[in-house]
Amino acid sequence: MTTQSPVTVQLFATCLVDALNPDAGMAVVDVLEANGCRVEFPYEQTCCGQPAFNGGFWDDARAMARHNLDVLDATEGPIIVPAASCADMMIHHYPELFAGEPEYAAKAERVSARLYEFTQFLVDELGITDTHAQHSEKITYHASCHGLRNLHIYAQPKTLLENIDGAEIVPLEGETECCGFGGLFAVKMSDISGAMLEKKLDNIEASGAETVVATDFSCLMHIGGGLKKRGSTVQAKHIAEVLRPTGEDADA
Repeated sequence: MTTQSPVTVQLFATCLVDALNPDAGMAVVDVLEANGCRVEFPYEQTCCGQPAFNGGFWDDARAMARHNLDVLDATEGPIIVPAASCADMMIHHYPELFAGEPEYAAKAERVSARLYEFTQFLVDELGITDTHAQHSEKITYHASCHGLRNLHIYAQPKTLLENIDGAEIVPLEGETECCGFGGLFAVKMSDISGAMLEKKLDNIEASGAETVVATDFSCLMHIGGGLKKRGSTVQAKHIAEVLRPTGEDADA
């Protein structure tokens, strides 16, 4: 698919992808490799610390962040994250956590400057708009809050989806509205979270889509669980899973 020299990138898999949806991580690797990247995986990586940070346990978040900075700062090349919420944590809140520590503040700035959400990297950095995927299904897109509002990710995934051969991309009413997950929010304010989810599920089913995709597995875990509880046939998938190249392009 590309004749350029391979670009070495680092994959920061995230906890949820690693533990609950490893195929999404493999799909990220497949897409990146098919588009001229050599993917490396720093095995010592751990949780980005976002749950602890959001819960107010900044010392715990700082310990995890310090470890990840040590690991990632020793690598080279762009760091690709298949979750905008984790990318946002590392880009914006790591520097905040180490504002009073010059050594780690510098590491946080270096690492954050190399960090990209998956679709953001494909479109904005590599100039890829077509991953040569093929699907004969109706797909709709849910825009995750962190990606949309903090990283300005919206056009990138939409462009990639629109270039899937054979797929029909259907609009989702309220596509930019929160699904209700919000990490700890779903636990602390479950009634409100559940009401937000029900509205999102109603809109997904009304779209006529067979698959709903997003850039964050955290949203998809929430949405997918709700769809399954309803007995819905709509599948919730990470965007990388539908962007995998097919046919000869998969081996290019």
